[in-house]
Amino acid sequence: MDFDLTDEQKMLKKTVRDFAEKEIKPTRAEFDENEEYPIDILRRLGEMGIMGMAVPPEYGGSGADVISYAIAIEELSKIDPSVGVAVSVHNSLGCDPIVKFGTEEQKKKWLPGLASGKEIGCFCLTEPDAGSDAAAVKGTARLEGDEYIVNARKQFISNAAGADLSLVFVMTDREKGYKGISGFLVPTDAPGFSRGKKEKKMGIHASVTMEMNYEDCRIPKENLLGEEGDGFKIALWALDAGRIGVAAQAVGIAQGALNEAIAYSKERVQFGKPISSFQAIQWMIADMATEIDAARFLVYRAAYVKDKGGKFSKEAAMAKLKASDVAVNVSRDAVQIFGGYGYMREYPVERYYRDAKITEIYEGTSEIQRLVIARALLR
Repeated sequence: MDFDLTDEQKMLKKTVRDFAEKEIKPTRAEFDENEEYPIDILRRLGEMGIMGMAVPPEYGGSGADVISYAIAIEELSKIDPSVGVAVSVHNSLGCDPIVKFGTEEQKKKWLPGLASGKEIGCFCLTEPDAGSDAAAVKGTARLEGDEYIVNARKQFISNAAGADLSLVFVMTDREKGYKGISGFLVPTDAPGFSRGKKEKKMGIHASVTMEMNYEDCRIPKENLLGEEGDGFKIALWALDAGRIGVAAQAVGIAQGALNEAIAYSKERVQFGKPISSFQAIQWMIADMATEIDAARFLVYRAAYVKDKGGKFSKEAAMAKLKASDVAVNVSRDAVQIFGGYGYMREYPVERYYRDAKITEIYEGTSEIQRLVIARALLR
């Protein structure tokens, strides 16, 4: 068992960290305040190969291993979790399903643009009445000649603001229940598509979340991903993959908050001493660091299993469950170490705390992760 990163992974870690420090950090507070989608940053990450990490080189991607992908998401999320989740959704929910389930024609058509970052992908499963119960989707698609007609209202869609391609899950045969769900690749310039309500959120403000509406939206029948009825299987596989990215994002949030807390504790003087000299603060920092390492290695294990081609649903669920819990707890403790200043927007720990909570909710709530883990253990 080798816990060391490869030379390539170390180089990637440094490259992404340097980019995040120099190019993202100076404007992260402004983007958060203005709720501005960081499209220019994503384009530049595309030029670096980060937007195509899940894509094989023959389709224009970097073909990176999943551990490298997790490293990149963590480094971005240490600085700005909104950028981290935008890259995660694009790779794991936008590109990855096409890589695994797409036809050769679909791969050649869509992956080069996505891998370059010139086009952005998103994942449209959730509806007003279908959240954790993904099988309850009401959107539909029917085949008319050489086209499918899609009608659906999707909500809480990450990357909606910049998306050029959406992976949409709707019913093609309602009588079959979840086995009647199919997945479709729908470009956002298709007739009948429109963006809807922009959500006002607690955190990750720069990850703009919107409704995606499909009203008699016409797409060629070759835009069906997999076969009719494969949609539920594809969606669950994609969510398993996406949970590794969200877990990595959560680790990044926690590590970013801890870094800020350590630096502040050395500078803040009370009772004539830096507060880092007080045992109460030292124990908090020790516990925070230990929990982060535990979460990080769960993420790496899930990534390792996926890299090896094994079933990784349980491992991904464990990583997300633990990492999201750690992100919330560590960012909360970081605010506590900052005291009154931690509650003020001029200090980043306030933002980390707001951003952390969503990691316990999206791409499967913590309760759903426990169900996934328990079912794997008890079957």
